[in-house]
Amino acid sequence: MESRTSLAPGFTLFPTLKPPNKTLFFHQIFILILTFLAYASFHASRKPPSIVKSVLGPTIQSNSTATDTGWAPFNGPKGTHRLGEIDLAFLSSYAIGMYIAGHVGDRIDLRLFLVFGMMGSGLFTIIFGFGYWFDVHWLAYFMLVQIVCGVFQSIGWPCVVAVVGNWFGKDKRGLIMGAWNSHTSVGNIIGSVVASGVLEFGWGWSFLVPGVLVIVVGILVFCFLVVSPDDLGFELVENGKEIEMNAEGETVGNLKVESEEAGLLENKDSDSDPLAAIGFLEAWRLPGVAPFAFCLFFSKLVAYTFLYWLPFYLRHTAVAGVHLSHKTAGILSTIFDIGGVFGGVMAGFISDIIEARAVTSITFLLLSIPALFLYRVYGSVSMVTNISLMFVSGLLVNGPYSLITTAVAADLGTQDLIKGNSRALATVTAIIDGTGSVGAALGPLLAGYISTRGWNSVFLMLIVSIFFASLFLIRVVKAEIERKVNEGKGLWSSVTTTS
Repeated sequence: MESRTSLAPGFTLFPTLKPPNKTLFFHQIFILILTFLAYASFHASRKPPSIVKSVLGPTIQSNSTATDTGWAPFNGPKGTHRLGEIDLAFLSSYAIGMYIAGHVGDRIDLRLFLVFGMMGSGLFTIIFGFGYWFDVHWLAYFMLVQIVCGVFQSIGWPCVVAVVGNWFGKDKRGLIMGAWNSHTSVGNIIGSVVASGVLEFGWGWSFLVPGVLVIVVGILVFCFLVVSPDDLGFELVENGKEIEMNAEGETVGNLKVESEEAGLLENKDSDSDPLAAIGFLEAWRLPGVAPFAFCLFFSKLVAYTFLYWLPFYLRHTAVAGVHLSHKTAGILSTIFDIGGVFGGVMAGFISDIIEARAVTSITFLLLSIPALFLYRVYGSVSMVTNISLMFVSGLLVNGPYSLITTAVAADLGTQDLIKGNSRALATVTAIIDGTGSVGAALGPLLAGYISTRGWNSVFLMLIVSIFFASLFLIRVVKAEIERKVNEGKGLWSSVTTTS
């Protein structure tokens, strides 16, 4: 069978990276790190718009000695509306591009496609910052740049999830991908710190530096990313424990496969091509895809509202009677993302133990409702309560969001009904995250409009969204519990069997 991928040039420059010099485990860790850096850089370049909102937007009365003049056309009475529309421009094109990117990613070299997305994302992030140096005050300029940038950004997620899915089996996938998916929060943290750190030199620098970062990491991806173990002569079986390694068709090691049905590369149906891409509508009809996709719609609505508006909220809401500076608000907002790192790992770990992704997700979602209420009511009392409640909110909000976009998407994209078609993974991932991205586009836009009526209304919108996200999982949760009962297991039975 002819491969659709080419080996990265870095392996020609450094032949010692090839097997048998390096083991499968080495390359799995290497792929995790490289894809982690790739998507962290994507998210770092998304953070500048939220950091500069308080600089571009309407002025506020504060105790700060600095004078906020804003930046036309965002500093008028409807400035928050315009800022919300900029977010909508980016996230709408991102959501639409996500469906297309997954479809294309199943059919071409994922390494080259990912690099293409990273280079375009970095370039247009920089171009947005040019608006500062060229004194641009034309709304259409900023919207057009964000639309194009959103298309390039949409390429990243289906590619990195498909690559990681190729390298790892289902064993401990929740924990591995929960930890790996912290790249979202780590990227947000890096983007917040970098954009806030250079903000004093002018808001254009807050876009220039993250844009350059994406391009630099894109060069590393081009040189060293290996899309599939096949490209290096590794063969994985389904349980992820037995490995057959060869180099250029020559067998180096041959270990016994215990189950005849285990090999991903040995398909019983000789007429089906395991590299054939799955149809878009066919992927929608796979069990569990639609419920999790619509759950993610509301989950990402909440997560991205925080992503794009939390620094602005902190800047415009006094903490212990004091308004924070632009830089302090931007850096403080990283607490939410730090909580998200722990939430993603915790959700993945718990879902692996109880073997129930939906039960884990709905538990986190329901607990996040009182957490958001408490943050809104008591977050302004003191800096300690603000940080504590922000951390808990980030943990609970980002936990299910992280789990659904990684382990759940990978599970659904490699389920038995697809009969070993691993290339369906990018399509399923794109459907789930693309649907979620529609909610992500809607959330920041609504926040921009609703915030003019008060932040209580914004938090009410977030709580209602989480409630609807939970509703979409009820049937899946019921099915998971029934499956456990039929197997004669409780949700926590795996804890005793693995300990």
